[in-house]
Amino acid sequence: MTLKFFAMYRDVTRCKDEVVAAPADVWALLISLDERYKGFGKKLFSPDGADISENAIVLVNGRNIHFLNGKHTPLCDKDTVSLFPVVAGG
Repeated sequence: MTLKFFAMYRDVTRCKDEVVAAPADVWALLISLDERYKGFGKKLFSPDGADISENAIVLVNGRNIHFLNGKHTPLCDKDTVSLFPVVAGG
């Protein structure tokens, strides 16, 4: 599976992308990233750590997980997961 990091997520991971074995779902992936990269969860999880922050966008194969199965969206080795912060401006 290919992971793509953008903006502050790229700053935390210090890489643009990486290839990893696909875990069962998006939530398992995010938990493993938090364990691997110090400070990752603080940027991605809600304050109580029980969900994905509303300031994060997670795409699986270009589709927002909110339109799939949320954090329980299943993953496979052919998938591409992209992580973006919400950006505002004009």
